[in-house]
Amino acid sequence: MSVLSVPDAQVRSLSTASLLLVLLLIAACGDDDPSDANGGPDANVIVECCGDGDGDLGDDDGHERDHEFGDGDGDGDGDGDGDGDGDGDGDDDDAGVDDDAGIDDDAGIAEVSTRANPFVLADHDPFDTFAADVDTASYDALLRDLAGGRAPVPALVRLEEYVNYFHYDYPTPEPTARDPFRIDLEAASAPMREDVHVLRVGIAAEALGAHNRRKANLVFLVDISGSMGSPDKLPMVQQTLTHALATLEPDDLISIVTYAGGASVLLSPTPVREHDTIAAAIEGLESGGSTAGSRGIQLAYEQARAAFLQEGINHVLLCTDGDFNVGVTGTDELIALIEKERESGVTLTALGFGRSRLGEAMMERVSNAGNGTYSIIYEARQAHRYAETRLISSLVHVAKDMKIQVEFNPEHVEAYRLLGYDNRRIADEDFRDDLVDAGEVGAGHTVTALFEVILVGDPVPDIVGAPAPRGGADYAGPREVPADALARVKVRYKRVADAADAQALEVSADISPDAFLPVVDVTADLRWALGMALLGERLVDNAYSNTIDFDKLRAWLTPLADVDADRRQLVDQLDRIEAL
Repeated sequence: MSVLSVPDAQVRSLSTASLLLVLLLIAACGDDDPSDANGGPDANVIVECCGDGDGDLGDDDGHERDHEFGDGDGDGDGDGDGDGDGDGDGDDDDAGVDDDAGIDDDAGIAEVSTRANPFVLADHDPFDTFAADVDTASYDALLRDLAGGRAPVPALVRLEEYVNYFHYDYPTPEPTARDPFRIDLEAASAPMREDVHVLRVGIAAEALGAHNRRKANLVFLVDISGSMGSPDKLPMVQQTLTHALATLEPDDLISIVTYAGGASVLLSPTPVREHDTIAAAIEGLESGGSTAGSRGIQLAYEQARAAFLQEGINHVLLCTDGDFNVGVTGTDELIALIEKERESGVTLTALGFGRSRLGEAMMERVSNAGNGTYSIIYEARQAHRYAETRLISSLVHVAKDMKIQVEFNPEHVEAYRLLGYDNRRIADEDFRDDLVDAGEVGAGHTVTALFEVILVGDPVPDIVGAPAPRGGADYAGPREVPADALARVKVRYKRVADAADAQALEVSADISPDAFLPVVDVTADLRWALGMALLGERLVDNAYSNTIDFDKLRAWLTPLADVDADRRQLVDQLDRIEAL
């Protein structure tokens, strides 16, 4: 990252053991390549386990528009060997690996991650296309690990989730606006490098209100196996469900299905107005037994269908510590089931409970397959925060299949680099393919994406160990960005009630080359978002992280922390982060 720089910093060395651990983690997470045979995203793996960092969505012909890292082998892993496993040895290390095996607390997870989006020359590829993302689990994992006195895991850091965890005061759409969200753009000159600028793309969804709050039919699928018995697991599930009662409407429905060695319906669909009945069921949850042989997920979907609301929200919330077997024997079978139920109108979210690092890749995959949002809860504050601020807004979607495409103008932009969204990339040519699944945005959510931008006439930063700028033959296809604009941001989405094959709507906004302001003059929101991206890149520990000085990062974030408790919490943890 370039905004807070230490010019003489050198790349840290990778030990052989650390490198092997990185590769084992990547292999355990499954397929690195989020594209199907046609070059478009496969709905089964829109969000890859732990983030693969490759961004490859197409061919290797030397002038593709897919944000490949330039390994030249076409396999999508960035290692040059053609096998797709990302280790450079030519063998398929994914064979026989159970990709929901999880990550144990003391598994010695890799110290260093080499994930880094490269700069892309705008003449070669003026487009950057990705799905909207409002997940927060990566930042949740940071807080969880800090609470346990552990260093953050580089492979679990997703910059966009660090940024999007926080609230930003972007302008929202007028009540009469066609689109249920508004695009807000902001640009700044970098404070410590004159040749690097920052572009912020912000999207703010309309607030939750009576006009977009539909009746909810919620099924809580609760893991009550023996591993859930610790205070940071099943008791936190109970607190989350109890707090949820206060945020739901009297006519909303709640069901509770439990699973361990077997599965059972603890509470059939019950209106929230029957508070005492639901509270008694929540209080009666007890852990014990194994997770093997359960048919819990089928039973949860049966309850959802039994009380299906044709015009409402029908959603399953899987509550587990990640060491789970929900009754479907294989990952592909589970994902296929979740996607099938999603198309019928029942969506799914995975909530990870406890301080252990178990099944995180799997839970992110199932949440994305179910059009849900993955979060981690391990203490009372988080249980309350999720129920109060995330539960309903995550269920009340205002837009679905949202894709973002930024088209840079090569007349003004030499190169650009997207910060994060490594595993949310979409092939440029799929932006207007309305059958390609993308991201969902809930009421009150904000989506933020940050780009480093190099203007024409300025050099692309030469950072030791960083991937070379991606270039090649000049793009000769159609362009939509106006000649006098720096970039055009296009957002394509479907209305919540639209069928899967419906034509999407599109809206765009332009930003001028004159929009760059000194960083001291831009909004505090931009400065905070940039600071969180810097922190995320520092923790990923790639080549760009060596240009980030932690003392300067602390000085950058601290004056911005008084906005809310979430920001203050982060600043209070900075010393611990640095020490670990």
